[in-house]
Amino acid sequence: MSVQLNHTIVHSRNNRESAEFYAHFLGLEISAEWGPFIAIELSNGVTLDFATVPAETIAAQHYAFLVTEEDFDGIFQRVEGAGITYYADPHGKRPGEINRNDGGRGMYFMDPVGHFLEAITRPYGSGGEEKQK
Repeated sequence: MSVQLNHTIVHSRNNRESAEFYAHFLGLEISAEWGPFIAIELSNGVTLDFATVPAETIAAQHYAFLVTEEDFDGIFQRVEGAGITYYADPHGKRPGEINRNDGGRGMYFMDPVGHFLEAITRPYGSGGEEKQK
């Protein structure tokens, strides 16, 4: 059996604002607008479909993005340049730091509605010396 994630819906207060936020910080383009959704497509074909929903119904989610070292540099520069607080850990105990998990680099930051985004250059458990979560 071959199972792949095709898309997921990301709840937002304003689908355009959120799609533009993700596209900007991840260095991507908005790829499609279909019905109530605005999408960005990731390099593996998965789309994030942003939907406007009432703010009180939004439950914070976690979205982790595996990126190249070069892409990480760009994401980091855009996050830092925008003055967005970033963290080395998912609990927010190490602000202003990145992690070196599995010999790569990683960081966490929040989107406009409180979803916690993660950019990592190595999958967890893939090796390297330092492992912290």
